[in-house]
Amino acid sequence: MTENTVKLDSKAASQRLADVVKHTPLIYNSKLSEKYECEIYLKREDLQIVRSYKLRGAYNMISQLTPEELSRGVVCASAGNHAQGVAFSCDKLGTKGVIFMPEITPRQKVKQTEMFGNGSVELILVGDTFDDCLMEALAYTKEHNMTFIPPFDNYSIIEGQGTVGVEILEDLPGVEVVIMPIGGGGLAAGVGSYLKNEIPNIRLIGVEPEGAPSMLKAFEHGGPITLPEINRFVDGASVKRVGNLTYELCTKVLDNMLLVAEGKICTTILKLYNEDAIVVEPAGALSVAVLDACKDKIKGKTVVCVISGGNNDIERMQEIKEKSLLYEGLKHYFIVRFPQRPGALKLFVNNVLGPHDDITRFEFIKKTNKENGPALVGIELTHRADYDALVQRMKEFKFEIIELNNDKTLFEYLV
Repeated sequence: MTENTVKLDSKAASQRLADVVKHTPLIYNSKLSEKYECEIYLKREDLQIVRSYKLRGAYNMISQLTPEELSRGVVCASAGNHAQGVAFSCDKLGTKGVIFMPEITPRQKVKQTEMFGNGSVELILVGDTFDDCLMEALAYTKEHNMTFIPPFDNYSIIEGQGTVGVEILEDLPGVEVVIMPIGGGGLAAGVGSYLKNEIPNIRLIGVEPEGAPSMLKAFEHGGPITLPEINRFVDGASVKRVGNLTYELCTKVLDNMLLVAEGKICTTILKLYNEDAIVVEPAGALSVAVLDACKDKIKGKTVVCVISGGNNDIERMQEIKEKSLLYEGLKHYFIVRFPQRPGALKLFVNNVLGPHDDITRFEFIKKTNKENGPALVGIELTHRADYDALVQRMKEFKFEIIELNNDKTLFEYLV
């Protein structure tokens, strides 16, 4: 028996959760399998009761509290899936929950948490960031002598998330590679510990967004460190610091740590929706988005990609599409100074744009100049290779341009 299984018993947790969580399907994906020359299955935690795996850890911890602890209630801080898992657990176990969420939390997530709580939880919106929210939650927990339910850095939470691994092995005993998203590390620590104990030679791959590489940096540093800033776009997997427990376990069980660009994640979200009718949140797309980066490691193998959640607000889809187009080289922004002659705008439309190019944004920066610019112009291409010819035509017809995609400061300011 390894050191991990002394503290973690995901098999027992699986029995504890049997009547509460859904045993989510493991679905073979023929398109991905053919593309990467292996057998790829998707572990569909987006089909969980609360649309993510987070219920597993939350319920596993809360269900093991003493009657006296349950009578005092529980507290958590979360802007998303953990909050919903805690809310659902409070309703099922008949305990009061106080859930702290940042004031900027989208109304959709607030409503979902209220719905799953079914009258058992009180929501407190406070602070502009998760860190502010967490401080308030911890202070409230201490003041009211309640139990804090952390999002990942707790053995009961990790053990509960490990039940995803129990189900994978039950459904696919021949699994050889499992790819998992990492935020704080609870899922990877739990699933990884269980599977490595059962199949020592299994390959486990963790993946983070490029803008929030907290586990990778912890690996490089030799311990958890707090990142000064992160890109929060992949909200379900963007934390400044991983847990001490999750780091300790992940260093023992993960064979690889990989990063994937936020734009690539967006492209994957759109492909999963358009080609497979699967709705995933950004964190839920990580395990599929990283396949290009590990194709040599998975060729000929039986692979499971954990789709960790599907809580994606429909209002984010335009932003997701934009990020995807930018990443794929199909959307470009320019500052264009038009030649000082009549008909310059008509010339631009008729002679500069390619037959399949589309202007998606056009606004004069100095409106008094009318056709003489400069103007902010957004152009969407059909093929990435069309870009060089577009720029060449601009120069041939004497249009002065600044390519904003290559200037981060100007891009963020103007676009």
